Amino acid sequence: MANRDFVNTEDNLIYKVAFFIQQQYNVKYGVSIELTKRIPVAAGLGGGSSDAAATIKAVSALWRLDLSQDAMHEIASRFGSDINFFLDGGTSLGVGRGEKLSPQDDLDVSHIFLVNPGFGIPSGEAYGMVEDMHPEERWKNLLQTHDMRYAFNRLQIGICKAYPEIMTIIRHLENNGAEKAILSGSGPTIIGFCPDRATAESLSEFYSNQGYWNYITKTKRRTR
Repeated sequence: MANRDFVNTEDNLIYKVAFFIQQQYNVKYGVSIELTKRIPVAAGLGGGSSDAAATIKAVSALWRLDLSQDAMHEIASRFGSDINFFLDGGTSLGVGRGEKLSPQDDLDVSHIFLVNPGFGIPSGEAYGMVEDMHPEERWKNLLQTHDMRYAFNRLQIGICKAYPEIMTIIRHLENNGAEKAILSGSGPTIIGFCPDRATAESLSEFYSNQGYWNYITKTKRRTR
C-alpha cells in the first residue's frame, strides 16, 4: 500500500509526535515527512507505533536535538503503549500499559508467516473484547525456552468470536504445517510460526491465491 498520504492530518500519530517535539524543544525549523505504508492499515502489526518511534529518532537527528534514550522513551509513552518498544526493538517484557520495558534475551525465530484477511480492527474495539483477565504464565515459559508454542494473545478469544474468519485462518495454518498460529496484536493479522521455509512458502501460495496480503519474515535483534 504505497503512495497514499497518511500525514496530511493533525490526527496522524506521526504529526502529533513531531509537533509535540517541535513545541517542547522550541524548534524553529519544520520537517517534511513522506510515509509509504508497506503493511495493511489497522492490522495489529504496530505500524503506527513503529512510524511514531521512527519519527522521534528522525526529528531528534534532523533538528540536532540529540535526545537521550530516556527522553525519547518519555515522549513515546505520552502517545501510546507500544511506541516505546519500537525505539529499541528486540525482545522486551512490557509492564504497566506496556510502556515500561525490560530487555530480554532475543528470540531468534525464522520462517514467520503473516497473513491478513483484508479488513481492519480498531484497537479500542479489540481491547473492549477482552474476556479473561486472569494471570497467564505461558509468557514465562516462552522467555525461558524460546519455544513459540507457548506464544499466546489475550485478545484472541474475544476477537475470534466477533470475527470468526480469524479462527478459520488460525486453524488452517496449524492444520497445514505451522507449529503455532496466533493473532498479532489487536488483529486481524495472524502469525504462523513455521518449522521451515517450505511450509511458509506453501502457506503463502495458498493465501496469495485467495487474494490475502501475506509475508514471510523473521525476528530482528535490538539495535543497541
